[in-house]
Amino acid sequence: MKRGYVLHHRQFRESSVIVNLLVEGVGRVDAITRVGSGKRSIKSILQPFQPLIIQFSAKSEARNLGLKNITQIESAAPAMPLSGNSLYSGFYLNEILVRLLSVDHQAEGLFLDYHRALLALAKQFCSSHLRYFEMALLLELGALPSLAYDTQGDSLDNRCHYRFIAESGFIPVATTQESPFSHGKGCLSGAMLLALASQNLQPEQFNQAKGLMRYLLTPLLGNKPLLSRQLFSNKAD
Repeated sequence: MKRGYVLHHRQFRESSVIVNLLVEGVGRVDAITRVGSGKRSIKSILQPFQPLIIQFSAKSEARNLGLKNITQIESAAPAMPLSGNSLYSGFYLNEILVRLLSVDHQAEGLFLDYHRALLALAKQFCSSHLRYFEMALLLELGALPSLAYDTQGDSLDNRCHYRFIAESGFIPVATTQESPFSHGKGCLSGAMLLALASQNLQPEQFNQAKGLMRYLLTPLLGNKPLLSRQLFSNKAD
């Protein structure tokens, strides 16, 4: 049996659901399971942020649909106690995983990055937890530029500033002034890039890190809006 989390599920026929899962040592798994009824129903554990242990088989109907069949599923621990911004952040992580991670992509280590992000969000909301998971996901997808070296092969310097060139990386620029980074424009501090790489972002670096991650994710996500971002916007309103 393997550890996993539900990312999303939808009804399939009267007594079954199709579930998108993130599974330890595998990555994304799309599966089908019967939910049962009464005391034997598993509806209560087929929820986001609920740690699970899962066993799969290759039942014929599920295989024809390109799905694994869940033969056993149990709660492994209490659900992560997410609320407020931490809850919206969890929905955001689930949404970008479903949108960007395919079942064909072997992402063995991403489960632990996700699990650590949920644990951190359950303790206290901080946007840096999102940045670190976004970084892990981009690395898994082969879309993360080097956070160690610039385009000339020199080590990033925490005293320098850089412009980001798509498909090339970070190029040093002669400026000592901070500038907002948005839509690929503006300068990024070497200190922020190194702090991001070491997962040690400081509050004054959060906005730059968010701008960079959003710029890197946008081409992968496409034009369809993220529903989880709308939750944040509605809360702000």
